[in-house]
Amino acid sequence: MDPIQRVKNNFAESIQVKTEAAERLAPLVAAAADLMTQCLLNEHKVLSCGNGGSAADAQHFSAEMLNRYEMERPGLPAVALTTDTSTLTSIANDYQFADVFSKQIRAIGRPGDVLLAISTSGESPNIIHAVDAAHDREMRVVALTGREGGQIADLIREHDVEIRVPSWSTARIQEVHITILHSLCDLIDHQLLGVEG
Repeated sequence: MDPIQRVKNNFAESIQVKTEAAERLAPLVAAAADLMTQCLLNEHKVLSCGNGGSAADAQHFSAEMLNRYEMERPGLPAVALTTDTSTLTSIANDYQFADVFSKQIRAIGRPGDVLLAISTSGESPNIIHAVDAAHDREMRVVALTGREGGQIADLIREHDVEIRVPSWSTARIQEVHITILHSLCDLIDHQLLGVEG
């Protein structure tokens, strides 16, 4: 296949998955945004985590919250648990890599906070441990997953929200995760600021 057609196929696949995801996931994204908005209105924070590209997504979300998304507003309390290399490497060295997020959550997570847990497969051990730790700390969880949801889907409780992208392709799942994160930022801003548009 020539490279130009391959690029077009990638775009077409991405559009197809996003179209299906929009129909299926919009109510869940709205519910997750409401959960996060209520958390912030009650002076709590959002902690986020993921691995690889999902770590970058967790940091992307935190940056949009702490700084700004598309409109001027005060910064919102959000912490990406993926950024402190000294903490991550010391936990991985002294304990195990599966604990790199859960130990942070047990230290700084508080009842009423929200964990944004991102895993394309739903099978990442450190994300699974993070969800368990969040529940132990009486936090709610918004999980972004794909495929069949993995073990994370089994951990979701009544007041949590799992947003599962209908795809088996890691790349397509990550592309939809970015759109979901931007939708969350947009809804949170509009709910907090009461701006239509």
